[in-house]
Amino acid sequence: MSWQVWYAWLGASVVISLSPGASAIMSMATGMRFGLRRGYWNIAGLQLGLLLQIVLVAAGLGALLASSVFAFTVIKWLGVAYLVYLGIRQWRARPTDMSGLDDEATEASGPAMALRGFLINASNPKAIIFMLAVLPQFLDTSAPLVPQYLIIAATLIVVDVVVMTFYTGLAAKVLQLLRSPRQQRATNRAFSGLFFGAATFLATMRAAT
Repeated sequence: MSWQVWYAWLGASVVISLSPGASAIMSMATGMRFGLRRGYWNIAGLQLGLLLQIVLVAAGLGALLASSVFAFTVIKWLGVAYLVYLGIRQWRARPTDMSGLDDEATEASGPAMALRGFLINASNPKAIIFMLAVLPQFLDTSAPLVPQYLIIAATLIVVDVVVMTFYTGLAAKVLQLLRSPRQQRATNRAFSGLFFGAATFLATMRAAT
């Protein structure tokens, strides 16, 4: 991969990561509730889901997903159901004692947070199809593909870690201003609405024909 192509992919990666979506909402909700340090569990899970998307495209499964209405529909509704589930959880979340955020006894375990992050990206068929449409433009089919996919994956993941850290950290800073239970309930319900909105948006998506 030439430097010119890599710079182009770097720019595309920034745009992809900054685009508002379920992963950004999840990062902010996690930062709001658990702070930046514990939020890295969620970020790690998001990256595993992102890596899975790239692997699926590289393996050719993305093309199958793009051409199969049934496969697209199944994964889409799984994603919708999961976003609705997260919205309900966020709505019902109890106000948090600000002094206890760094304790070991925080509500969600690290692996559970990572799993949630992974499922957010893994259950988004539109993201896989988007990858399928974008990635080939940066590949040189006359050269070995595996090294190119490794560079593409590493670049996108590093950029996404930086962007999701920003989202998580920004929300964690805002968290310090929300001391009262009433403020926290209002914030939780605002994020719940965002999850429901993301679920509605995903539900309206149709497979490419």
